[in-house]
Amino acid sequence: MKNLRKQFELFCYKNRNKGIPNLMLYIVLGNAVVYVMSTFAGNNYLYYLLCFNRTAILQGQIWRLITYPLTYSAGNLLLTAVVLFCYYSLGRAMENIWGTLRFNLYYLSGVVMMDIYCMIFGGAADVSYLNMSLFLAYATLFPDATFLLFFIIPIKAWIFALVDLVLVLVGLFTYPFPYNLFSVISLANYFLFFGKDVLNVIPMSWRANAARLLRKKPPKKAKVIRFDAGSYEASNASVKAPYTHKCTVCGRTDVSNPELEFRYCSRCKGYYCYCQDHINNHTHIQ
Repeated sequence: MKNLRKQFELFCYKNRNKGIPNLMLYIVLGNAVVYVMSTFAGNNYLYYLLCFNRTAILQGQIWRLITYPLTYSAGNLLLTAVVLFCYYSLGRAMENIWGTLRFNLYYLSGVVMMDIYCMIFGGAADVSYLNMSLFLAYATLFPDATFLLFFIIPIKAWIFALVDLVLVLVGLFTYPFPYNLFSVISLANYFLFFGKDVLNVIPMSWRANAARLLRKKPPKKAKVIRFDAGSYEASNASVKAPYTHKCTVCGRTDVSNPELEFRYCSRCKGYYCYCQDHINNHTHIQ
């Protein structure tokens, strides 16, 4: 799976300029046109003509499989314009990072997955879930980006992303089947494209603390560094010496002179021990 992901990323990188450039611009403009025309017409006929409808699709209106992403509405003109501009900005930022091809595949794969699920189990595909997958992808790529809640309160993108994921999890146990899986299916492209990188929405400090708590700490064992006791001659002795350290120059040991400190010289070739009086005052053995 890891090799497959690397091959896919390499393929997208080599063909990054292929596909539909500035895809989010066309989607946002399509939403704006539908909203404005419906507002002037005073009815939702155009929305009903473009939205996902399983019965109508089975009767031959197959354009609904790809036109329902154009049916977003936030309720009023100002809020709809702000949200559409926001999603356009997110899409452009992702396309600049990923390239045209990979961004196209990401958005269109979300559309196709939702189409397949709704055609099998029924229900209406909702463009809000597609926009959520777009935002989660942006928050994963730019977790420290700041958004203004109510145009006043600055909040990091990763906070919004965690809230969205929690709401998706709550919806799994709140809504009846098949409606409870709509959000999961629409986010399937998010998990498919990011894999374990979805953890990027969690702050690094949180992940480090969680890893520290979950890591099984083995009992600490004192590191034992084995040196030959005394000099080179002592290492060849068949009988264990009655001391641990012996000065190579004066012959004093930690048994005969326990008040002394003993060190091993790093410049001598071999493990040669010296007392505190000779560690800096001896001829190096090569």
